Amino acid sequence: MAQLRVSAISFLNTAPLMWDFAHDAVGPGFHVHYTIPSQCAEELREGSADIGIIPVFTYALIPDLVIIPDIAIATKGVVRSILLISKVPVEQIRSVALDTSSRTSVALTKVLFEKFWGGGRSFISHEPDVEQMLAKSDAALVIGDPALRAKTAGYHVYDLATEWKKLTGKPFVFAVWAIRMAALRDNVQATEVVEIFQRSRDNGLKREHIEELVREWSPKIGISEQDVRTYLTENIDYHLDAANLEGLALFFQYAAELKLIDKPPDLRFLPAHSWFAKQVR
Repeated sequence: MAQLRVSAISFLNTAPLMWDFAHDAVGPGFHVHYTIPSQCAEELREGSADIGIIPVFTYALIPDLVIIPDIAIATKGVVRSILLISKVPVEQIRSVALDTSSRTSVALTKVLFEKFWGGGRSFISHEPDVEQMLAKSDAALVIGDPALRAKTAGYHVYDLATEWKKLTGKPFVFAVWAIRMAALRDNVQATEVVEIFQRSRDNGLKREHIEELVREWSPKIGISEQDVRTYLTENIDYHLDAANLEGLALFFQYAAELKLIDKPPDLRFLPAHSWFAKQVR
């Protein structure tokens, strides 16, 4: 198999997914580099990466992608790393500064406001600095590690995955592994790719490996070891099961209704079933 270029995310929530890659357990077939979620998607779009852990919203915007099955960054409830931090209660918010690191969380924020919180807000993009964001807007959307370590005392704080679950009854999926069809036409060992990425996730979630990640990441991002442990084992769901797929379908439906995307995308998965075999002939 020719070397595949992997664009990964340098956040705590992807650490279990990257276990085998970080510990040289996948062989020479992959070249990995780390960036932010929105940039992962851009690299797939422009062809400078073959595989990326992308915000699910961007799956609807980039043609010819296929999802590696049963792997996700999702949550069944509280996520803790996707926060709307506000100076006023949500019904009084008129302006929101949106973290430039992600597209899915930005779209989720707009969906929640338009579908459930009355609409009519203004949005600006901003680097993830809560103090600066709140100096310019009523509320700030922050994601990932900056959200986990954000100082929120004195503010109204809304965990957006919790709000989504409360309002829809569904889990929320934030990111998936996607691979460019063009890369697979040259590297058609689809089943092998699926096994490698699923095995890396499974190894990363082993208890002893979670404890290693806890010790590594607690000082790195400045939160307690117990907070890291709870986040990795209770807040994040790393599987793309039936319930998560239902939540993803509803999110795409709402995004299409609000014209954030043209239409809900068809979800296409590896490995090489009959659909895939036709594409790569």
